[in-house]
Amino acid sequence: MRTLCASTLIAEIFVIGFAGLVAMKSDDLAVGTVWTVCGIAMVLCLLLCGMITRPGGVQLGWALQIALVASGVAVPAMFALGAIFAALWWASVHYGRAIDQAKARWAEQAEAQERAGSGEQAQGRAPGQASAEADAV
Repeated sequence: MRTLCASTLIAEIFVIGFAGLVAMKSDDLAVGTVWTVCGIAMVLCLLLCGMITRPGGVQLGWALQIALVASGVAVPAMFALGAIFAALWWASVHYGRAIDQAKARWAEQAEAQERAGSGEQAQGRAPGQASAEADAV
């Protein structure tokens, strides 16, 4: 999950930066305010990349997605981009968790196979070799 979510957040850093460039051209917004808000959002994205697996990390990511959609008030194109990134965030969290669960199952199966293999070696048999008693039956 961490890799997918971090990839989404890194892409959002660029989108926020470009939205800041567009918002900077607005006569209604002060340049300092635009870059303060954009800078905070970009740093938050970067920090969230490292916090994603910690408690509250995903929820902070959702708060960021809501803020990204809400930034459409200043830059109307951000309504659409924010919605797209919210969908990407959902997919990153949803499929990332599914991938993490599959990896855990695979690791558990590999460990079980390794234990079974080492048990056979401890009895003096090669892995996968049947015992002499099983051959006699």
